[in-house]
Formats: sequence, structure tokens, C-alpha cells
Amino acid sequence: MTYDEYLDGKPVVITAALTGGVHGKEAHPDLPETPTEIAEAAAACERAGASILHLHARRENGERAFSTERFQEVTDAVREATDDVVIQHSTGGTAASNDLRHEPLRTDPAPEMASLDMGPLNRYDRLTSENTRELVSSLHDEMRERNIKPELEVFNDGHLNESLAVLEEFEEPPYLNFLFGGGTTSPPHPRNLVNRVEGLPERVEFNVIGLGRHQLPMTTQSLLLGGHVRVGLEDNRYYERGELATNEDLVARAARIAAELGRPVATPAETRELLGLRGR
Repeated sequence: MTYDEYLDGKPVVITAALTGGVHGKEAHPDLPETPTEIAEAAAACERAGASILHLHARRENGERAFSTERFQEVTDAVREATDDVVIQHSTGGTAASNDLRHEPLRTDPAPEMASLDMGPLNRYDRLTSENTRELVSSLHDEMRERNIKPELEVFNDGHLNESLAVLEEFEEPPYLNFLFGGGTTSPPHPRNLVNRVEGLPERVEFNVIGLGRHQLPMTTQSLLLGGHVRVGLEDNRYYERGELATNEDLVARAARIAAELGRPVATPAETRELLGLRGR
């Protein structure tokens, strides 16, 4: 979690966010949407170095799905196609009831990890996710009951306050995910990440997402600060200006940069040990 840990060659956890729930094939023709497509992308990302897969589910028409049944289809396909990756389900979303937001937690087996949005979010022009304290608490309660490790989604400094207030509830290292981009996410500047990291308590592990063109610089800086990284088409569609990426491309680049900087890429087993996960 520190620059010293970077110098010591601390392994980096790479998470691949394969599809999301906002843009579809109109924005990227190869965005995986069906369970089969998501599973194929998952296998390619595992080979490239990802140890965590952040999963969303889509309906047959490509729109976002929240139902347990659809998450079960996606998870089953991904488990069949991969060897040992950590499955992380998204519980985020807009225009969905609180009951629906719980459904991704109820697959069999439960996911090892799940995202937990720590407060309201505006993204793009029309998307708003309220994420009331009541909802956040109820999702966290169900994660504890099912032995699912939450990834605390910190969209801005207010969400960091909310996260710091609950850290004592965690026996294992808390895992905070810092997002940088537009809307009500944090302004994407290196000094903002440095300030975040300097204020973290000991034993906290952090991950960084840079949205769009900010993915490469913000995740590279996370590597230097001893943090972990998330890449993938949910957050960024382009490898470079004007050139569409694949999920595998983005994971492979993150792994290559980590290796060049002296950070070995964590295996799924190392990721489970580092984050205190229960296992598949």
C-alpha cells in the first residue's frame, strides 16, 4: 500500500471489468454481452494476467440485467471457461429497486467478492445512482452473511469519509476502489491519488480505476504507489486515441507495465491471500 512496498516488489492485483452496464455494442462492436461472449473474454483476460473478474449481466437484448438467474448464467459460463480466477459481481446500478440490487449476491455459489457503492453517483448526462445509506448497509449485511468480500467503491472524497467510518467492521484488509473520471467521480489528476493514498490507514489495500483516456496514467500511477489496478472495456473502450481495444489488450498492457516497473502480477492464489478471500 506504500511506495516502500512498490520498491519491495509487492504483487499487483489486476481486475478486468469486461462489459459494464452502460454502453453496448453501439459503442464497441466486440463488447461482450452474452454469457458465452463474457466467458470467452474472461478466459482471455485470465491468460493475460487478470486474477479478478468484475462481472455484470446483460439481458438478451443487451440491456443490463440484475436478476440472480442471469448472473448465474454468466458466472457458470465464466467458471467453465476459466481455471481459478476470483469472481466479483457488481451490485451497482441506476433505476433499479433495492431488491434487484441484492440479486447479484444470491448465485450458487456466492461470488467471492462484490462491489459496494459508497454513496450517490452521477455519470454521463442522465445516469444517477442514489445508493442511500440504507441500501449500502443492507447490501453490506448480506455480503457478511454470505462471506462475500466487499470492494468499497469510492467515487469521491465524500465516499472516502463513508468508507473510513466503517473500516473497523472488517477483520480482513479492507479493499477500497478509487475512481477517477467525470460526473461525481474524483477529478483525474495524479495529485488527487497521492492525497488519497497518504491519508489511508495501515492495512488498507487500494485499487484504482481511471475512466476513459485516464485509465492508462491513473493505473500506472497506482502501480508506483503500491496499489492495484482495474482495466477493461467497462471503463475504457480505447487502447489509444482512435484505436478500439479488447479486454485482453488492456489486461496485457497493465501486466506488461507492472513487470517493467518491478511489480509481479498476483496469481489468483496470491490475490486470495492478500485480500483474505474465502476461495471458490
